[in-house]
Amino acid sequence: MKVIVCGAGQVGFNIAKHLASQNNDVTVIDRSRSLIRKISESLDVQAIVGYASDPDLLEKAGASDADLIVAVTLSDEVNMVACQVAHSLFSVPTKVARIRNQAYLKPGWRDLFSRDNMPIDVIISPELEVAKALQRRLEVPGAFNMIPFVDGKVRMIGLTLEEDCPVVDTPLRQLTELFPNLHTIVAAVYRAGRLFVPRSDDQLQVGDTIYIAVEAETTQRAMAVFGHEEKTATRIVIVGGGNIGYFLAKQLEESGRASNIKIIELNTNRANWLAERLQQVVVINGDALDREILSEANIAETDTLVAVADDDEVNILSSLLAKQQGCERAITLMNNPIYGSLVGSIGIDVALDPRETTVSSILRHIRRGRIRDLYSLFEGQAEIIEAEILEGSDVAGKTIGQLRLHGDVKFAMVVRDGETILPQSDTLLLSGDSVVILALSEAVKKIEQLFSARADVF
Repeated sequence: MKVIVCGAGQVGFNIAKHLASQNNDVTVIDRSRSLIRKISESLDVQAIVGYASDPDLLEKAGASDADLIVAVTLSDEVNMVACQVAHSLFSVPTKVARIRNQAYLKPGWRDLFSRDNMPIDVIISPELEVAKALQRRLEVPGAFNMIPFVDGKVRMIGLTLEEDCPVVDTPLRQLTELFPNLHTIVAAVYRAGRLFVPRSDDQLQVGDTIYIAVEAETTQRAMAVFGHEEKTATRIVIVGGGNIGYFLAKQLEESGRASNIKIIELNTNRANWLAERLQQVVVINGDALDREILSEANIAETDTLVAVADDDEVNILSSLLAKQQGCERAITLMNNPIYGSLVGSIGIDVALDPRETTVSSILRHIRRGRIRDLYSLFEGQAEIIEAEILEGSDVAGKTIGQLRLHGDVKFAMVVRDGETILPQSDTLLLSGDSVVILALSEAVKKIEQLFSARADVF
């Protein structure tokens, strides 16, 4: 597959890294020489300095025979024009653009991106995607991540195991004996810097980061089994009233799940703007690093602080100050991956890397086969994939054991006619089934091939 990535920032870099690692032909364009130099030295891709919307540059990048263009520069307008040029001059089949300015995305302008006007097949709004990811984390207290699959019937939940976890040092095969109605699969374990798919005789350890697949209705029970019985947050303080903070507050307001929501916003004009648009949210104009402002927000009685300012240091320090003053939990947005490794040691409960969310939202639109949804984990080390079994695919009519996908792949859940099935080696896969699979990066290509009824997989 030939892909052109416009933009060599964090998202562009990670998209290029992900696709290049799976032997795709990737070309990256960016006007920054330093970013192009970095990507050339780090990845096996072609890298070109220049404007992504320049027709000559797109031609040089191979747009005439490209399968896909992903425009994720810092400029919405450059992203849109790059897709327009790729369509009009080079007939690139699939065009993906990152667009931040919500004015372009208003329902009244929905025809703007039609094939007759500005043909963009997939629009990614990072701030909106991150706000949705934050809301999902708030839905399952104690989890650092929650991703729904198969129309919400299945949840993949990320947890860290504490000392009070009841199933530590227990072979996984015994979980079903101990909890016969648990209906949960441990799909992946991250331990000492290594991600692996656990075997039935593996034991979980204190400090492990794990992903479990659960039937949505049994989430609370599964969380308790793995040592997490935290209360759902009803009193929430959001630090930062930018697009992410605003979208999150709006979603919480509309859901009715939180009875007490506050936003702390430093900029007076923005604070006034928020106050005009949020009916049930208290907007506080001030500095989240000011103890008096935190006191005004009644931080000591707050269940969860969500720090989403556009400055990592502000997010980290406000989270620590809030916890010091009695806030039970802190969810912190961190754009710089360097800070991610510090999370547990400094007392932050959940760190959200916006790159992971944005990269996942782009990748789910470019996978081949009958891949309906996916989520990228641990900087591309694994993907959670939702796939539909097609008549004529290599998996239809076979048992999971017959596929011989040991080691790098874990079947997490099968959904048939609306009912969830806990997959076993002898589970027969039928046409029309939806399956949720965790695959380490080296096995993703194999999964795509298995679930495709066509010959043009990559």
